[in-house]
Amino acid sequence: MNWIEALVLGVVQGLTEFLPVSSSGHLAILGTLFGLSGEENLAFAVVVHAATVLSTVCVLWHEVVKLLKGLFAFKWNMETQMVCKIGLSMIPVGIVGVFLKKYVEALFGSGLLLIGVMLFLTAVLLAFSYYFRPRQKEEISFKDACLIGLAQACAVLPGLSRSGSTIATGLLLGNNKESVARFSFLMVIIPVLGEAVLDLTKGYFSMEIVGISPWVLLCGFIAAFISGMLACRWMIRLVKNSKLIYFAYYCIAIGLFTVIVSFLK
Repeated sequence: MNWIEALVLGVVQGLTEFLPVSSSGHLAILGTLFGLSGEENLAFAVVVHAATVLSTVCVLWHEVVKLLKGLFAFKWNMETQMVCKIGLSMIPVGIVGVFLKKYVEALFGSGLLLIGVMLFLTAVLLAFSYYFRPRQKEEISFKDACLIGLAQACAVLPGLSRSGSTIATGLLLGNNKESVARFSFLMVIIPVLGEAVLDLTKGYFSMEIVGISPWVLLCGFIAAFISGMLACRWMIRLVKNSKLIYFAYYCIAIGLFTVIVSFLK
């Protein structure tokens, strides 16, 4: 991987992490077209995911601080309840990370066909969330948080959008669009940062193992961070004011392209 490829992949990651179109799927598609190995793709994906999580913290900084202040007031207030809900939502993906990580990593080298199929599934979820309109709730419940967390755990599959799965699940449960979008972005902070720190401490991203220069990784990280900050702000407004059905159309188109390429390669 050279710095130009890292720059392109970083920008794509930053933009697609917050849009319901699967950032991991796009990275895998471009990685295949660039001729990158599965290990390179996986290592780079974890680094740029950490970058976009940091961009989430920057964009939602005031909300993060508000939640922490409420938590350390040591009262059962709205902020403490929200932190508990976010913690509950992280349990399913934590279980997947501990017990199924090797199987998930193997899927990132399994080819484009799986990614194409998962993009179709993302389109189906987004379409259901648009056409099925349950009665609106006042706030995200603990049960909703658990179900949204299960959706996030399923979205470790390459091509199945994490933000698309979690936001669509929240909408299908009758939650407010903006609340679901913010919850979706907040709930991923600790799992992704935790995974990045764990892999870095294990030396997973050493040059000898994955064949990527640290400077190339840094280039991708910065590109993902900057584009992620822009996309996060945009996506919150987009979910609140527009129709996710258009992203379903996009997922169908890119999924069809991916399936065709998988048979041609």
